[in-house]
Amino acid sequence: MTTANTTAHVPDLRKVGALVDERVRELQGGYLKDLSAAVATLAKLRRGAGKPIEAVPELVGLTLDHRFYEAFAPQDPRTEAAEAAAHEALTLYALHQQSKRERGMHKRGSGLGGAVRRLMPGGDIDEPLRKRFVQAGSAADHATRLDRLRGIVSLLRAQDIPLDYGLLADQLHDARTPAGAARVRRAWGRGFQAYRSEQTDDTPPDAEPGTPA
Repeated sequence: MTTANTTAHVPDLRKVGALVDERVRELQGGYLKDLSAAVATLAKLRRGAGKPIEAVPELVGLTLDHRFYEAFAPQDPRTEAAEAAAHEALTLYALHQQSKRERGMHKRGSGLGGAVRRLMPGGDIDEPLRKRFVQAGSAADHATRLDRLRGIVSLLRAQDIPLDYGLLADQLHDARTPAGAARVRRAWGRGFQAYRSEQTDDTPPDAEPGTPA
């Protein structure tokens, strides 16, 4: 009989993921305490869920602050991709946390592949859901990937299944190049295939080294 692996390795976050993890923890803590500032911020951020940063430029001041630009110099051309990944992860988190006042939907170690597999009770493969998941990983462009991820996050929200938004931010950052997208696709697929229903919430995440910052 398979037993839960309570000492599963949780991969280190890169710079983008660490900043997103810090920001999400702040927002999540405030939201669960019903603090008005956090509630209002997440309500605004939800408008950007599944949309590229250029489609909702008014949200940039809500997703990023001075800590981000201490890590990523504004004049560095690589900063643009980091900004976009942070925005994408934070707005998807805002959608995921909507109306969830008892439990945080950001959880370190909950990778996308394993989270999607948890939507399939009893270990049986739900083929339509599996196809949606595969389509998110194999999207021809980043905007399409985001739109498909929004649909998956909505399903996770409905079932109270959390996601590691720091890890997702690092993966969305990596996925902006063809080689990075292939790494992320492998990581998501590995997490999906490796998940077993006997495991607890301490399931190993989908892990794949991203593009170094």
